[in-house]
Amino acid sequence: MSNHLNRQDLLSLEEYSQQRPQFRARVLEHKKPRKVHLNEHITLYFEDRLTMQYQVQEMLRIEKIFEADGIQEELDAYNPLIPDGGNFKATFMIEYEDVEERKKVLATLVGIEDRLWVQVDGMDKVYAIADEDLERETEEKTSSVHFVRFELTAEMAAAVKNGADINMGVDHENCTLAIKPVATATRDSLAGDLA
Repeated sequence: MSNHLNRQDLLSLEEYSQQRPQFRARVLEHKKPRKVHLNEHITLYFEDRLTMQYQVQEMLRIEKIFEADGIQEELDAYNPLIPDGGNFKATFMIEYEDVEERKKVLATLVGIEDRLWVQVDGMDKVYAIADEDLERETEEKTSSVHFVRFELTAEMAAAVKNGADINMGVDHENCTLAIKPVATATRDSLAGDLA
């Protein structure tokens, strides 16, 4: 199942400028159930075709990109973040306003992006595959932003489509969190990512 965006899916800069307020409002509403706070500092933002279309349109607008090559570069950068029917894809963020506090915490959470999990009720945990585009951590600290993918089995996907609960969390030596289950609106929105 290819959900990838192509140039025909995008509005011209002029069209986007005219439609942006309504489009932005629609996307922000769509994103609400797709944001899962694991705690006050750790959040998963689940991406899909609409969130990535918005991201591309915004990048084109900000950078004033209207040439075919530039548009294709943006599409190539964001298309890998669109789920392909058998997975969930998310931006994982560790957010601290205080820079020094953030540095200290990130130093204690090396590898956390590989310890994120999603679990369809009654089935095994599925751990994240993180940062396939580039390495974001060092031996000293993890990054505050990671791109993660959770590959589900066909059985898991079918269960979610049929209303099974979804649990999420982190199993890291310095951070153990779990939400069991996520909100129904979140589960329903994520079910739409599956073929």
